[in-house]
Amino acid sequence: MTAMSLPYSRLWPEDDSTVQIGPVPISHDSAVAGAASADIGAVVTFTGIVRADQGVQSLLVEAYPEAAAEELERIVQEAALLFGASVDVIHRTGKLAAGEAIVLITSAAAHRREAFLACEYTIEELKRRAPLWKKEMGSFGDRWVGK
Repeated sequence: MTAMSLPYSRLWPEDDSTVQIGPVPISHDSAVAGAASADIGAVVTFTGIVRADQGVQSLLVEAYPEAAAEELERIVQEAALLFGASVDVIHRTGKLAAGEAIVLITSAAAHRREAFLACEYTIEELKRRAPLWKKEMGSFGDRWVGK
């Protein structure tokens, strides 16, 4: 089993945020239902999807799950402190076909502004800081993209 195929999941009891990295399914409905509670006024989601532009047929996403999860945990905790939101992140690894979801971020807060800001902060910091690698595969061959 390679490093990229090991799923990683962690729950923080103090703020109910979770991070999952690995070949895990993404269920938008389950994520939204899990974020809802009596004190939550807004749930915002972001779903990143494999684009089929420029001949891309699939995307290989690789990660060292523990290192990536540690960085995502820091990002989620920062979002909680900055915006008073609970944030969940599911990031898939492995080979994903065009049209498949790569990442789902669910942000829940008392008010919509904080939920939107926490979600945006999380995806921007994930793209900038998380040790994840992506290889596009298609009619052109294979090419590493990103950082």
